[in-house]
Amino acid sequence: MARDVGGQRTLRPYWRNYFEQTDALVWVVDSGDRMRMKDCRDELHSLLQEDRLAGASLLIFANKQDIMGSMTSAEIRDALDLVSIKSHHWKILPCSAITGQNLVVGLDWVVGDVAGRLYYSTIATDKIAPEHGGEPLAVS
Repeated sequence: MARDVGGQRTLRPYWRNYFEQTDALVWVVDSGDRMRMKDCRDELHSLLQEDRLAGASLLIFANKQDIMGSMTSAEIRDALDLVSIKSHHWKILPCSAITGQNLVVGLDWVVGDVAGRLYYSTIATDKIAPEHGGEPLAVS
């Protein structure tokens, strides 16, 4: 089941109502809104401290890449301090909701990462590191 929960400040207190049995979090960032990156980083890191999100796969979509002057994925990775996230598998992808760029690629990564954590780790726990950031680990 997927839920779209808006990011407006008035809706944020309700986010925690949706955390039970969450296997993945898709975080969509407006790549053109440089002014809100600090707020975005603070909210994301705060959410990742929630016990009910422990270990959930994290996909960050750097949206609005079709707009000139938007931040690159690398700039957003740095602004959100993603490399400090060690408790969740994560991936950042540039995307565009208008053109569809990388939407399927991102969702495929989420499905594969969740399956890898939930299924493969139960049959090959010695082949999957408990924590890492960035690209998913290969399971042979």
